Amino acid sequence: MPYLKTGLHYRAVARQVILNGGQVDDEDDALAACDFPMGLLGEPHLRSELVADLASRVAVFPSVRQALFQRQWIFAHRKGGAVLEGRDIATVIAPDADAKIFVTANPDVRLRHRFNELLEMEYPIELKELAAEVTARDYRDESRDQAPLRMCRDAILIDTSGLAPREAVSTAVGLIRNGHRSHLH
Repeated sequence: MPYLKTGLHYRAVARQVILNGGQVDDEDDALAACDFPMGLLGEPHLRSELVADLASRVAVFPSVRQALFQRQWIFAHRKGGAVLEGRDIATVIAPDADAKIFVTANPDVRLRHRFNELLEMEYPIELKELAAEVTARDYRDESRDQAPLRMCRDAILIDTSGLAPREAVSTAVGLIRNGHRSHLH
């Protein structure tokens, strides 16, 4: 099934702002960067903590969210279905989705996973610095005016704190297959 991690779109916008010589805190610069080349989505720099931080800064702009909405909506509503991962999929992009899953984990577990991911990429960062960046990013995402991070009332909650990635996916697939869908067409 086609899969889209929508956060990569915001990371690509942030990266494109930098490539354009703009400022991520300038809404016009961020909006202009929404026309990024699709090849940018595969760039390794998008996984860096710097770009992750910048992405949450461009994501606060309503014009940026609206510009990316259409791409994401079209992907979500393709014939045969799709899987989307993102912070506003069930509340904004596809509130009519057949299955909505809200994945969470203990903050310490999330921090450890992100730290290990960055170590694998050989991205140098101190754990204390990463903790501050992740906390700030979560706060921005939860408190932004447009499309804040929140669980919709009909989503399935999966806490992955004690699960390996394969176990988390298996849990989600099992719940969906067993009819624990949040909304059926």
